[in-house]
Amino acid sequence: MTSYETLSFAVDDDGVATLTLDRPDSLNAFDLTMARELEQVFLTDARSDDVRAVVVTGAGRAFCAGMDLSAEGNVFGLDESLRPTPEEFRASYDAAPYDEGVRDTGGKVTLAIHALPKPVIAAINGPAVGIGATMTLAMDIRLASTKARIGFVFGRLGIVPEACSSWFLPRIVGIQQALEWVYSADILTAEQAHAGRLVRSLHEPDDLLPAALDLARSFVVGRSPVALGLAKQLLYRNGAAADPLEAHLSDSLAMYYTSIGDGKEGVAAFLEKRPASFTGRAADLPRIH
Repeated sequence: MTSYETLSFAVDDDGVATLTLDRPDSLNAFDLTMARELEQVFLTDARSDDVRAVVVTGAGRAFCAGMDLSAEGNVFGLDESLRPTPEEFRASYDAAPYDEGVRDTGGKVTLAIHALPKPVIAAINGPAVGIGATMTLAMDIRLASTKARIGFVFGRLGIVPEACSSWFLPRIVGIQQALEWVYSADILTAEQAHAGRLVRSLHEPDDLLPAALDLARSFVVGRSPVALGLAKQLLYRNGAAADPLEAHLSDSLAMYYTSIGDGKEGVAAFLEKRPASFTGRAADLPRIH
């Protein structure tokens, strides 16, 4: 697997990968190198058939203290000479000069996380501020240490929520709670984040990563990677669809293709009262929309 400067990546025998943000001396602050490496790991190593799920955590006492603001020039790596209109940007956002000069680096990361057809779990072990908070929103489930502190602090810096968080956060916690947290720019305690339904559960620091790994393992051991990948697509896509017919159409295709694939083995294993042996690969998901 690829060697990374700001990350470590290890996979256990059950296919559960632990991805660690690994700049502990700077509280795992997010810089342009980390941005590129996170995007790469979710587009390459995490897509290996050996990886069934990914748990993301931080080295040391922090998860991610946000953007590293010590860089010279535009700390976000953007080209300050450009002035694109919305129409110009939409038409050419993935081409020069806009791809590198205007696009939000955190958004590239969260799009890569979201596109991974496998469970992704955040184990928020300490402070998670700015991009340290918003990157977790693209992960499917968040667990937090009792020492975690989470902040959508953009208002204090005169900038806006990024990393596609305006799409993810209201879907997770509701529009009223999302607006309150963004308007206030307060640092939330672990208990406040849990009460607001941002995180699934709270754990003592030493228990957090084992709990996240156990949860990931419970999702993937004895499960079809194809069915899991399609289910992830269906829930995210159809939860925002305008009409249930959209869900019916994509559900139907997903059900059809799984019924002639891993579903045959699943039904046979159920009838024969034995563990299923699925052979489908997440890399080979059929198109359902």
